[in-house]
Amino acid sequence: MVFSRQTDYDRQIATWLILCAVVIFGMILLGGVTRLTNSGLSITEWKPIMGVIPPLSDAAWQEALDKYRQSPEYLQINRGMSMDAFKVIFMYEYLHRVLGRLIGVLFFVPMVYFALRGRVRAGMMPKLWGLFILGGCQGLLGWYMVKSGLVDVPHVSQYRLTAHLGLAVIIYAWMLWLIFDLFTGRHPWGRTPHPLAPWGLVLVGLVFLMILSGGLVAGTKAGFAYSTWPLMGTSFIPPGLYSGDPAWLDAFEDITAIQFNHRIFAYVLFGLVHVFAWKLWGSGLAQRARVATVLLLLALWLQVILGISTLLQHVPVGLAAAHQGGAVLLLSAMLYAAHVLQRGKAHV
Repeated sequence: MVFSRQTDYDRQIATWLILCAVVIFGMILLGGVTRLTNSGLSITEWKPIMGVIPPLSDAAWQEALDKYRQSPEYLQINRGMSMDAFKVIFMYEYLHRVLGRLIGVLFFVPMVYFALRGRVRAGMMPKLWGLFILGGCQGLLGWYMVKSGLVDVPHVSQYRLTAHLGLAVIIYAWMLWLIFDLFTGRHPWGRTPHPLAPWGLVLVGLVFLMILSGGLVAGTKAGFAYSTWPLMGTSFIPPGLYSGDPAWLDAFEDITAIQFNHRIFAYVLFGLVHVFAWKLWGSGLAQRARVATVLLLLALWLQVILGISTLLQHVPVGLAAAHQGGAVLLLSAMLYAAHVLQRGKAHV
């Protein structure tokens, strides 16, 4: 009876975490749209409490625009921007910040409730607190990123942007892993990971690195450099690749090298995931492994199509945001496959 009650509690907590994960996924998409519409620098202050209230009067809107007019982005790029145009970019950034605060409340309040009611499985509370702390760090990192674009050069640092995206994905991925644990009833005893399990975890890491590579592409606008595929311009290897001094720095700051690296990384990952999927299908773990294989291949091909389409269409906002979302879906499918293998089979 106690076991049955804990199983019910696990499913309640898993359902709550699913809601949080869905909102975080939406937050990642909205962050991409905010960046693609060049809205991220429209709010020049960070007010964690009072910032929840948007401008509600003409005077308040004028004050917000006056503050923006003092920023490098306005002076160097958007000089003369109308109030109507300002309201559009302001609202994207405002909604992004408010959604971040909403996630904090959506996570913290139920967590405290479940803890006080004694419904959290032993050993899980530190993990939930870890997620909450990372969420707070994510807010601070977001402002640290914005500050980099409020100085002389009106563009956020690609390093800070990539770190901000990476931490959001880490929070999402950790949350998803806990959800899989809760729904499948995984315990550290009586389970033997499948021999393929380490490869699943390695591929999770590679997909994550691919997302970070996409962060560099986004932060430097390298996606606009070459709108052709499979060639970059007129050749597979573009001229002048890694010709900087020092050459290694081009991987992080030269738009040609950054886009080239992203493409090559995608090709390698495409091949590795197909080999992994073939082995997963024959892993002997029956239905869950088959489901994981199908989901993984669907997510992979969707992401490839979105990536190529985004490139050829010269990075339209809708497709580019979908491509970012597709990367998170691919990571989700890879995590599920890795979890299936890590859970393995019960000892007889």
